[in-house]
Amino acid sequence: MEKVKISRKKVNTDLLVAGGGVAGVAAAIAAARNGISVILLQDRPVLGGNASSEVRMHILGAASRGKELETESRETGILEEILLETAVRNPQNSASMLDLILYEKCRNEPNLTLMLNTTVTGAQMNGNRIVSAYASRESTEEHFEIFASIFADCTGDGRLGFEAGALFNVGREAASEFEEEAALSDRDPYSLGSSLLFTAKKFEKPMKFTPPSWSRKFSEEDLKFRNHQSWEYGYWWVEFGGVLDTIRDNEIIRDELLAIMMGVWDHIKNSGHHPESENWALDWFGFLPGKRESRRFIGKHVLTQQDIETAVDFHDVIAYGGWPMDTHPPQGIDAREAEPCHQPFTPYMYGIPLRSLVSANIDNLMFAGRNISATHIAFSSTRIMATCAVMGEGLGTFAALAVSHHAPMDKAWQDQALIEKVQQQLLRQGAYLPGRLLEDPNLAAAAHVAASSEQTCGLAVHAIDPYTRAVHGKGGVRPDLTEPGLHRWMSAPDDPSPYLELTWDTPVRINEVTLVFDTGLHRNLTLTHEERVKRRIVWGPQPETVKAFKLMACGSEGEWTEIAAVTDNYLRQFTVCPQIDNVRKLKLEILETNGLNHARLMQIRCR
Repeated sequence: MEKVKISRKKVNTDLLVAGGGVAGVAAAIAAARNGISVILLQDRPVLGGNASSEVRMHILGAASRGKELETESRETGILEEILLETAVRNPQNSASMLDLILYEKCRNEPNLTLMLNTTVTGAQMNGNRIVSAYASRESTEEHFEIFASIFADCTGDGRLGFEAGALFNVGREAASEFEEEAALSDRDPYSLGSSLLFTAKKFEKPMKFTPPSWSRKFSEEDLKFRNHQSWEYGYWWVEFGGVLDTIRDNEIIRDELLAIMMGVWDHIKNSGHHPESENWALDWFGFLPGKRESRRFIGKHVLTQQDIETAVDFHDVIAYGGWPMDTHPPQGIDAREAEPCHQPFTPYMYGIPLRSLVSANIDNLMFAGRNISATHIAFSSTRIMATCAVMGEGLGTFAALAVSHHAPMDKAWQDQALIEKVQQQLLRQGAYLPGRLLEDPNLAAAAHVAASSEQTCGLAVHAIDPYTRAVHGKGGVRPDLTEPGLHRWMSAPDDPSPYLELTWDTPVRINEVTLVFDTGLHRNLTLTHEERVKRRIVWGPQPETVKAFKLMACGSEGEWTEIAAVTDNYLRQFTVCPQIDNVRKLKLEILETNGLNHARLMQIRCR
């Protein structure tokens, strides 16, 4: 019988992003907003990966090291926009609302085509270049061949790169390979395991739990290093699979994780050690393992423990991290006599170079997320989702500028002038890069600055300095990569009508005004179901953020024109393009904050 040939629909785009976790979403949105055509493939029905309603892991990152007005470490840019919107639009703390917001963000970009339930199945090569990627969508019985200039693998498991023959690594390196003190003496094939989470609720009556016959059994002695005193949200330490192949054995790992999770809940409910759990019952539990580690691609640079600990000032810095180096025993919950994790904090927020996102042997392949070019030790910090998201934004912005400048990937990653343009564009978008400042001429810097009031540590003139956050404190960036100070205007608490005013000696033309507000970057902000994490979060508009304001321009004849009026702001960055001549004064009137007793403005830029 003759074999049926697969008929594939041919599709063309500038950038193909495979993988719709937070890294892939940020990459696709960044590239689309910078003017190129993008296709985003996701093999699940929802976006978000481990943050989605299918897994429900909260998005964490560098914010864990934050300290108010000293170390404002939370990731900004596209991820901040998404999380601020989720906090405001999702007071009910619904996991599915994050799915919806990610979906909306992608659908709202005219240059972005979203393809859900679509899996990469192969790659067509021409030497060291990917010509096209093959993809299948079983829900519609369709097959695709997608042609692109640049291909980005944000799948976590590295499926696209694997199909293209990209070099990759698995397991844990020996200490001698990269001179890493935290590494093992000998290489092994083991990795971090996967987890299944659950949520539970307390009811007004006793709730019985009958475990499945295949559930595991656990004693208090088995769990002595694994805290299980709160029950509203499952445990990341319900971990298994690190001694198996986390790709090929994923179904086996899922089955065992279900047995472990049910066994842990059985212990809580039925062992007699936790009688207070009598009225608690499972509300939801996952069937999709939250995976930590599988393939790690080999790039132009392999990020190492030393790179992270010394916070190398890479010339091609494209993102940053700040989570501790967080290693787990590969045996997971079966490592009964070991702590479930080892988390030494690094001294500083550290930079991640573009070269760690570029394949060593495939000319037009990039990657962002947990599969970047890093050792097992360095990966244990970079794998965290907020860090993955800012890497994604860096990748998408770089890809867009490379395509726009007609620069082939094998040349673009070495083009320092282009890299600097990418860095500047990331800063315009609200992203943060250690040691980099926006170099756009700022008309505001040439103006006289006055305010209705100011605090000693928050002078009006600070709103026109080039910094947009304070990172001089403990756990911030390397001291030589920032200037101490709050870098914001703060009005007096008793000022009833705070305003900031710029005055130019000679009238100027203003094409664009950007306001950067304070959004409390010292604290975590993430959708979470864990009370311990939730207590550290302001869920809703951030109180430091200006809620209502007016922006007025005064011409050379003394007439005032309103160029912006906003009544319900909660975002960090606002831009308006008035395109007006002969401006002598610009006045920002603060009408209301989202709760703080004084107005704050991180930066005002005019051009």
